[in-house]
Amino acid sequence: MRPGTLQLAALPPLSLYVHLPWCLRKCPYCDFNSHEMNPGELPEQRYLDALVADLEASLPLVWGRPVASIFIGGGTPSLFSPQGIDRLLSDIRARLKLTADCEITLEANPGTFEKERFKSFRSAGVTRLSVGVQSFNDAQLKALGRVHDRAQAVAALEEAAVAFETFNLDLMYALPGQTLAQLEEDVAQALSLAPPHLSIYHLTIEPNTYFAKFPPKVPDDDSAYAMLDRITEMTEGAGLQRYEVSAYAKPGHRCWHNLNYWQFGDYLGIGAGAHGKLSFPHRVVRQVRYRDPKLYMDNALAGKAVAQEDEVKRAELPFEFMLNALRLKDGFALQDFADRTGLPLSAIAKALDEAEARGWIERDFAQVKPTTRGFDFLSDLQSLFLPD
Repeated sequence: MRPGTLQLAALPPLSLYVHLPWCLRKCPYCDFNSHEMNPGELPEQRYLDALVADLEASLPLVWGRPVASIFIGGGTPSLFSPQGIDRLLSDIRARLKLTADCEITLEANPGTFEKERFKSFRSAGVTRLSVGVQSFNDAQLKALGRVHDRAQAVAALEEAAVAFETFNLDLMYALPGQTLAQLEEDVAQALSLAPPHLSIYHLTIEPNTYFAKFPPKVPDDDSAYAMLDRITEMTEGAGLQRYEVSAYAKPGHRCWHNLNYWQFGDYLGIGAGAHGKLSFPHRVVRQVRYRDPKLYMDNALAGKAVAQEDEVKRAELPFEFMLNALRLKDGFALQDFADRTGLPLSAIAKALDEAEARGWIERDFAQVKPTTRGFDFLSDLQSLFLPD
């Protein structure tokens, strides 16, 4: 409540992100905070103790605010036992007020489940599964360093469809050596499994990854654009609506947690390396937890899990907001910009004029949304809102 540079009329919706950092194998394209470890070596109970300590130390920052979604990401959270996930969610419920329809998502990989395991996660309270398939082509799965094959991916998704009313299928495109025909085969296979939600990401070579040191040969930009056009055609034909740059969903199956990110909502992040963004009446704050799992556990259990905390500068808020909101096909309400940032619309007037002149957005007195061309040049569009 101390004085600050902003004046927020109300606080945005609140989500909780929980990071479980271990994987069976580090993928060569992955720049997330993930660490290789076999399931039998997981310090599951100590890590869960640390998460609870982290959450309890954070409670004064979010006291009384309802939580509308929980996302358990990684790493590979499905390496944790259903009993461990049940304990985690019970501990969260005991400390936070969850909305009646709280969305609870768990990330899972096809190489880390046995039959009935997904049902056990559902019984623990998970309402939505996100299955990281990436491809159904065995050669490309091998090139991506995945621990599963095509058959395991199909089996996992069939199991997810039985256990959950809604689930997400994760794919990637513009993979090493991938042709347009192979991309079509991947998307056709994905759509044949009738996922209510489909996320399709362009493979990007991130710094500090194996692929950055040893770059694979990937499709050129023109080929990647052709792939994206084909993805859009095929998903539309299957009744999936594109509502975000990389997300397609059937009506009623959009990911609320991700929508809250894109709409510049708040999220408390707990777990090794987790990021968070929290609003207060006069400021917006970002937090980062200790990245190394052992260091995180030691510090969280001592009541000091936060490694870094910074107030978002007033001049940076327009870009922070636009970096998220312009990913949405429907864009954002001008009133939401004012409510979520505490800034007047004059703070973005010049950049909006330029974006409209370039044909990257369309707008009226209430709403701004990217055009198809704006989606194609999204990074350039977002950069218009960088501070001078």
